[in-house]
Amino acid sequence: MACSPKQVEPPLQSREIHDLVNLPQSVEAYVGSLKEENKVDLQTREERYAKYYFSVWNLSKPRESLEALQWPFKAYTTHNSYGENLQPIEEEFFASMRKNANFQAYGSENKNAITLGYCNIRLFPTNRPVFKDPSLAGEGFPFDYLQNSSIAPNEPLFVSHFSEDREWVYIFSNFASGWIQTKEMVFLEQQYTNEIQKAQQIFITKEDIALHDQEGHFLFRSRIGMSLSLIREDEDFYTVLAIKSSKNAQPLFVQTQISKEIAHKSILPFTKQNLTLIVNEVAQSKYGWGGLFEQRDCSSMLRDIFAPFGMWLPRNSYLQSKVGQVLSLEGLTPEEKIQRIKEKAEPFKTLLYKKGHIVLYVGTYNDTIIVLHNTWGIKTKKEEEEGRIVIGKTVFSTLRLGKEQKHYNEEEDMLRNLKSMNTLPL
Repeated sequence: MACSPKQVEPPLQSREIHDLVNLPQSVEAYVGSLKEENKVDLQTREERYAKYYFSVWNLSKPRESLEALQWPFKAYTTHNSYGENLQPIEEEFFASMRKNANFQAYGSENKNAITLGYCNIRLFPTNRPVFKDPSLAGEGFPFDYLQNSSIAPNEPLFVSHFSEDREWVYIFSNFASGWIQTKEMVFLEQQYTNEIQKAQQIFITKEDIALHDQEGHFLFRSRIGMSLSLIREDEDFYTVLAIKSSKNAQPLFVQTQISKEIAHKSILPFTKQNLTLIVNEVAQSKYGWGGLFEQRDCSSMLRDIFAPFGMWLPRNSYLQSKVGQVLSLEGLTPEEKIQRIKEKAEPFKTLLYKKGHIVLYVGTYNDTIIVLHNTWGIKTKKEEEEGRIVIGKTVFSTLRLGKEQKHYNEEEDMLRNLKSMNTLPL
């Protein structure tokens, strides 16, 4: 074990990345290529989305085997894990996590619940991080491997069991599972979850607006991807149901008013105007591994872009790449991949996937393929030493972002490593 913190080299920086300087960084420049459909069954699409969104409220037992969800305890050990002080983590930490996980109680609660605010879903019952070797490029901050995902306020949960100390609960959402703190959720009786599922939903269309109850108490902030149950509406506002916790940890049902300027009743038609509205909001996100710091990574950005349009996507990039009509790009040269994408991809409906990363095809600019993605950075390689030029935000780029940079790692080139393309059923 090291007796002092490792000296971590700072990430490489560049004053000028060609794509970010020379390509328009606004959706308005590309949305003209979207082909709008005249006849779309929005009701069927909304019903299909609701089926996925509320799915965990219709479980009777956990949807995964106990063995399947214990994989993090095998993947992260004292031999390959570093803590917040950048030192290897001792076995005592992992032993305490296994004990507190209380897996002998798995499936002992089996109750419906709802989030009270924005939550991080953790792989261990702790907020402490687990990093891989921070001296390596692309490891260390912000890549906390215990961060499985994040989840929006007032979103459905299914609770399996409590941790031994009861500070944490193991939950399933419609897209991920893991640990959240007990104080971040409240249980709901079946009669209430049934009523919520039957209610008309409103979809948030603007980020970071503070929402309050009737007495002016803060509830949470608006976020693209959220939906809430409609109670009534007038000319300017929707009045919706919100849930917070009472002093004795029981659900407290309150009302909040939401301006019609920041929400829409039912799902949005997939039009140029609506797409511009949603992408402009989501694109403000900085890079947040697994949703850390209330930001987004590549796959959560895509989930939230498509949610207001009634398109439910899985949480990780690999599973997202399997939705809709899938075409393989493996075995093709870069030139052949470009040709196939130009021939088959539909702007703003086709995803391009390489291992560990997924992007949205938005069309071409000066006959060059352009994609939208939230990315940590550009991979470099000087002799045998790998590095990163950090971007850390949502960008429009070519498939060879940073190719002009010194020490650009050709082996990690996005175009070269594309495995598939898939067009979503919108």
